[in-house]
Amino acid sequence: MLDICLLGTGGMMPLPKRRLTAFMARLNGSSILIDCGEGTQVAIKEKGWSFHDIDAICFTHYHADHISGLPGLLLSMGNADRTEPVHMYGPKGLERVVNALRVIAPELPFTLVFHEFQETEGTFEINGYLIDYYRVNHNVTCYGYTVNVPRAGKFMPEKASQNRVPQKAWSRLQKGETVEMDGKVYTTDMILGPPRRGIKVTYCTDTRPVPVIIEKAQNADIFICEGMYGEKEKENKAKEYKHMTFYEAASLAKEAQVNQLWLTHYSPSLVRPEEYLDAVKQIFANTVITKDKRSMTLEFKE
Repeated sequence: MLDICLLGTGGMMPLPKRRLTAFMARLNGSSILIDCGEGTQVAIKEKGWSFHDIDAICFTHYHADHISGLPGLLLSMGNADRTEPVHMYGPKGLERVVNALRVIAPELPFTLVFHEFQETEGTFEINGYLIDYYRVNHNVTCYGYTVNVPRAGKFMPEKASQNRVPQKAWSRLQKGETVEMDGKVYTTDMILGPPRRGIKVTYCTDTRPVPVIIEKAQNADIFICEGMYGEKEKENKAKEYKHMTFYEAASLAKEAQVNQLWLTHYSPSLVRPEEYLDAVKQIFANTVITKDKRSMTLEFKE
């Protein structure tokens, strides 16, 4: 079971009822954050979620509307008695940028572990999350993320018996461990069927439409995508500043065959994005105009 929440849906500058960009997910007591715009810690507090359990913070890029909320969040995490290390992921320059912001948050009761991306795409794993990162097309180095929660195959007692796996090893193997017992090594594939469909959420902002987004979002349960502009006449502006319109995001969702599209990262000039929903739905019917703190609980499908 994966809980997700769009803490902020604004781009460039906050509005009275729209904080800047941030996404949070919770899985088995471990939380991750993608981007941390101004107002993130307030939104977490309003949502009733915990600062303490944030184990990883990922950044798409280092424009202020995606990272300016970090110093305050780190201080709040420290005040929530966080002592375990916090892992940070992002493009080159991550450690330099974060340490510059930490001039106003110099002392923390936990260490920061930096992971700077050297490749155009890759994968990392943390606390049950399997996260793909991939370079997109903005006017600075920028990455999108796909959060996967893998699901193992069903336990098959008959398969375990055929492979002569001792019953006392079954429980550990079902947890994904490799077990050595009586001089023999037993692996999960000796008792489990083929992997089942897991949970998949793709998050992508500040980019032009590029093929890698379709690839990484393929069949996602939720595709969270930038919709900077709803006005069709602003397509040229989107191209100039390397952002996306609602209609371009909807076209990506259609090609990737996702279950649901959540639009986010609205321009400050886009005060009533819902006015454009009908036109967007003509491209991709299952589109949602999100607001701050929109959340959902995703469960494994049988």
